[in-house]
Amino acid sequence: MKNNATRDKLIDSGAQLISQQGYNATGINAVLKTCGVPKGSFYHYFSSKEDFGLAVIESFAASYDETLSALLEDSDTPPLERLKRYFATGREHMHECDHATGCLIGNLGQELSGQSDTFRDALNHVFQRWEQRFVHCLQDAQARGDIATHTPPEALASFILTGWEGAILRAKTLKSAEPMEQFEKILFQHVLVPA
Repeated sequence: MKNNATRDKLIDSGAQLISQQGYNATGINAVLKTCGVPKGSFYHYFSSKEDFGLAVIESFAASYDETLSALLEDSDTPPLERLKRYFATGREHMHECDHATGCLIGNLGQELSGQSDTFRDALNHVFQRWEQRFVHCLQDAQARGDIATHTPPEALASFILTGWEGAILRAKTLKSAEPMEQFEKILFQHVLVPA
């Protein structure tokens, strides 16, 4: 139990630092200092910084999968309301971090996709998992007649995730949630509409 606690502490500290300053700018020593763990412990759990980065990605993704499940798979809530809750949660996060951190997976995708096939594959896998959560929610909306069925839910899910990640990037750049609000407004007024 203690061993897992130390590993989790390293991952949590690393995720926090990476979300603030990026993967390349986050040194192992900074992670160790932040969580008060000796250097030897780091290499007990991780063979390299890349191995550590992959663990941070998977830990964040697993935690966020739980959040997505709670937001998008609540069958007691109409599907479009589930999506609106998802977006509201994202805007709230951006407000809480003063538009500084955004989405860890999106940030890492921008930073690392051109540097490492291993990271690119891991990040793409995370995005694919997230898209599937949207697909199921959109299928529910189509089955209820809340949105048109002429566009496959897979294409809509990809559009939503791609557009939302872009809106988050713009929100960070502008230090304003306005791009996120604009995306959501257009999505619900012109894309996710009944036939």
